[in-house]
Amino acid sequence: MILTLDVGNTQIFGGVYEGDNLKLTFRKTSKGTLTSDELGLFLRQVLRENGLDPKKIREVGVSSVVPDINRTIHNSCMKYLGLEPFMIGPGIKTGLNIRGRDAANLGADRVADAIAAMNIYPDRNLLIIDFGTANTYDAISKNKEYKGGAIQIGVSTSLNALIQNAALLSKVEILDPGGAASLTTEGQIQAGLYYGNLGAIKEFITRIKKECFGNEESIVIGTGGMGRLFESAKVFDVYLPDLVILGIKIALEQNRSV
Repeated sequence: MILTLDVGNTQIFGGVYEGDNLKLTFRKTSKGTLTSDELGLFLRQVLRENGLDPKKIREVGVSSVVPDINRTIHNSCMKYLGLEPFMIGPGIKTGLNIRGRDAANLGADRVADAIAAMNIYPDRNLLIIDFGTANTYDAISKNKEYKGGAIQIGVSTSLNALIQNAALLSKVEILDPGGAASLTTEGQIQAGLYYGNLGAIKEFITRIKKECFGNEESIVIGTGGMGRLFESAKVFDVYLPDLVILGIKIALEQNRSV
């Protein structure tokens, strides 16, 4: 079995594959101080609780956008699984042609998203929107060339910034409020978060499609935990919540002989 870990700024999203079958997904916070022992014990526990033997894990693949935690990930996998983790980064085989002066700094999670999307939809123009701490937009041509993208503040991050800087506003549940005008402060915050982001998403899609693909057809893929919030708004052609961990798995398989 293959263990995949996507390490983000707020949480770790993990999955276990047996062949092409996704057996398990899980999440763990990555905020604060995370030790290798804490993570290793968590991984063993979550595997066993779901009927999976940690000893059956044969490979570990990782995408990380948090450099400070990479050593923790490495030590945890070595100590508790006896495995050297494969890290997505510069120099690996991806099948993606990334050009530009900042190519080496494209996030590992975004690379993993692209790898998976190209595998699912070969020879198609792709726009991938990944919703997390930040919302990222990545355009991939049908020739597997990275055309560019954008980074937007994430929904949860927007809410946290708002309540930290406005004394009379409190945290609310993030959801579709069903209307843009509300009589309550809670509903007004929810409307601002939802419709403000929805409007931005639509604008980014329109502009990126035009700039990167012209009049050619493309597929818009939504992914990431918060992406489900906008699934009913029909801004995506498809919503694939597990895209990043699939990409990690494929990248690991493509680089076994490297």
